[in-house]
Amino acid sequence: MERTFAKTISRAKSSAVREILKLTQNSKVLSFAGGLPAEDSFPAEAIREAYERVFARGAGALQYGLTEGVLALREWLTEFLRAKGVETSPDKLLVTTGSQQAIDLAFRVMIDPGDYVLVERPTYLAALQALSLADGRVAEVDSDAEGMLPDDLEAKLREFRPKIVYVTPTFSNPGGKLWSDERRRALAELARRYGALVIEDDPYGDIRFDPNLRVTTLYETDAALGGEGNALYLGSFSKTVAPALRTGFAAGPEDVIRMMEKAKQASDLHSSGVDQLALYELVTQWDLAGHIRSISAMYRERMERLTAHMTGAPWELLRWNRPQGGMFLWATLPESWVAVDLLKLAVEEGAAFVPGEPFYAGEPARNTLRINFTHTPPALVPEGLERLARAIQRYAQG
Repeated sequence: MERTFAKTISRAKSSAVREILKLTQNSKVLSFAGGLPAEDSFPAEAIREAYERVFARGAGALQYGLTEGVLALREWLTEFLRAKGVETSPDKLLVTTGSQQAIDLAFRVMIDPGDYVLVERPTYLAALQALSLADGRVAEVDSDAEGMLPDDLEAKLREFRPKIVYVTPTFSNPGGKLWSDERRRALAELARRYGALVIEDDPYGDIRFDPNLRVTTLYETDAALGGEGNALYLGSFSKTVAPALRTGFAAGPEDVIRMMEKAKQASDLHSSGVDQLALYELVTQWDLAGHIRSISAMYRERMERLTAHMTGAPWELLRWNRPQGGMFLWATLPESWVAVDLLKLAVEEGAAFVPGEPFYAGEPARNTLRINFTHTPPALVPEGLERLARAIQRYAQG
């Protein structure tokens, strides 16, 4: 039987993430591709004990819950976020099934067909997919290592009159960049001037290689301008606790949160109550801050070990950033190279990375790629890089 599907889903491209993750399941491939945290960083025993405490509460823990999320968790989140400069309250918080759902809900409640969203160049590919399903349009803003270029940002705000500016300003996926305070302030001011909501997606911001580094969130930057808030802050515990808990959140203007709550109710009624209660038990009876410091130190060491092996031939053909946190390196090949073609050779050699193309909304920079330094066990990194080096040498030789 021939079926007719909705135009939005028919137009949507399959998530490149899904294909990337398939590669990580092949034991013969050493993958630097997936956006995966280190499994040996998961506090498995502490999580098990947290679930035991939840089930000890009785059958009520298995009942339906509030769409906006478990109240005790939202109250704890209020204090957790205050330490980040995100002043909010439980009624301005929505617990979501990962921050990916928060992105999807925000686009669904804000975007009518044909409305524009501005994004960085490059940007998070799953946000582009969510925007496509919302039937929105996207325009890229030119960016450098410090964030969006203010002149191009204002020109695009004036030209497209977007409803949203979506950014990941702290250790971004894919670029691993950290925006400067000046660029954050420019975005907050310009977004208000042109009536665009700022969505700050921050799943990596806690993973700081320098524990003394102070990052001012866009939410805090916007709040300093006074008046009604114009920033929506999205976060997740997938990178700092464990992805399978699928617990994220959104904090922002109450009218936006209420609309997202309404859309969520139609989508899934509420996120898993058991998982929310387990997370609450975990974070209130366990040293989350110490754990974050531990994994940040681990990831810094893994990043430094990775780059220490990327020296000499053929690595001098590539250029890459040195991130101050997060999980990714962003690398650039010679201008005429195509990373997708290099990936084919890499897989033949038994290694994998992510080509940069899916992270662009417009004409892609085909000579870019993303390398994850958190998931591959350190003992396997030299062999994985040796395989990738062989692929680079093969490509260079034609």
